[in-house]
Amino acid sequence: MNRTGLMVILSSPSGAGKSTLARRLMDWDPSLRFSVSATTRAPRPGEIDGVHYYFTSAEDFRRMVQQDQMLEHAEVFGNLYGSPRAPVEAAMRDGRDTLFDVDWQGGQQIRASALGGHVVSIFVLPPSLPELERRLRARGQDSETVIAGRMLKSRSEISHWAEYDYVLVNDDLDETEARLRAILTSERLRRERQGGLGAFVKQLMTEDA
Repeated sequence: MNRTGLMVILSSPSGAGKSTLARRLMDWDPSLRFSVSATTRAPRPGEIDGVHYYFTSAEDFRRMVQQDQMLEHAEVFGNLYGSPRAPVEAAMRDGRDTLFDVDWQGGQQIRASALGGHVVSIFVLPPSLPELERRLRARGQDSETVIAGRMLKSRSEISHWAEYDYVLVNDDLDETEARLRAILTSERLRRERQGGLGAFVKQLMTEDA
C-alpha cells in the first residue's frame, strides 16, 4: 500500500526549540526531506545552490509566484524567500514527507495552497516567557537589542497557536521529540492517507478463511 507524502509544518517563536526538534526528527527518520527555500539574496561563503537554498533572480522568483509555483513566500529585509512547489510535489508522489520550518504566516499560506489537504501543522511553545528569554541568552548569538526584539515578536507569534493541528509545550526536549514522533506516526497511518487500502480490503474479503 502506497502513501502520499505529507507536508509537516513546524513553527514556534525563536528560542522555543523548533530547529533542534527538526534536526532530531530528521535524524530519527532519514526519509524526511527538509524543504529548501528559494531566495533572491546572494549566496554566502560555503552555501551550495539546491542544498542550502535555491538561489534565483528576483524576476524568476516573481514569475514563480505568478505561476503558482511557490507554496509560500515573503520579503525579508529586501530579499525574497519562498518554498518551491515542484520538489514538494515530487516528494509527495514518492511517499516522502517534507518538513517546513516556517513562521505562522508561511504556515497560513501553505495551508491555503492547493496542497493544503496534506498538511500537518505543529506549533511549539516554550514552558514560559522567562525560560524563552533564558534560552535566547544562552545561545550567545544575539545582542540585547536583538533579544528584546525577539521577545517582543514572540508574543505575536504565540497568539497564532490555535491555528495549528497540534500544540506542544517544549519543557523537556526528549519528551517533546517523542511526542513529535508519535504525531507523525499517527498521521501517516490515517485511513485516508493509505493509498490502495480500499483495494487491499476488497481483495481480503474475497479470500477463503
